[in-house]
Amino acid sequence: MNVEITATPFDPWDRVREHQSHSLGRDGKYGATTVFVGTMRDFNEGDEVRRMTLEHYPGMTERQLEGICDEALKRWDILDVLVVHRVGDVAPDDTIVLVAVWASHRAAAYEASRFVIEYLKSRAPFWKKERLEAGDRWVGTNTPG
Repeated sequence: MNVEITATPFDPWDRVREHQSHSLGRDGKYGATTVFVGTMRDFNEGDEVRRMTLEHYPGMTERQLEGICDEALKRWDILDVLVVHRVGDVAPDDTIVLVAVWASHRAAAYEASRFVIEYLKSRAPFWKKERLEAGDRWVGTNTPG
């Protein structure tokens, strides 16, 4: 399992390849990999969003994400989980989050991946401030799945 919070832009596909080759190798144990990539969109609640700032509580956020990944590893027959989440200033089309899950079979990979991303969207300690033409606003709730 690997959880990373980064203020630096990242390529999700490079991260999946790197993690897979370094942490899982080529031993034939996994038959399924699910990958969720979340990007910043340029609209929310009917308004154009120009930029966004993502804040987190260092240390606590990583511990909570590691805890949810541990929970996924206990609940489903999966081999590994990778979570990378961006903080700081982001622009439309920037990658914000990557969740990748490896398993022997697709059902476990899908279910565990959804479990992790739904936690991230609903309970992880991240705060979002959107930059609109009319000024800034804090996002109170995330859009439903």
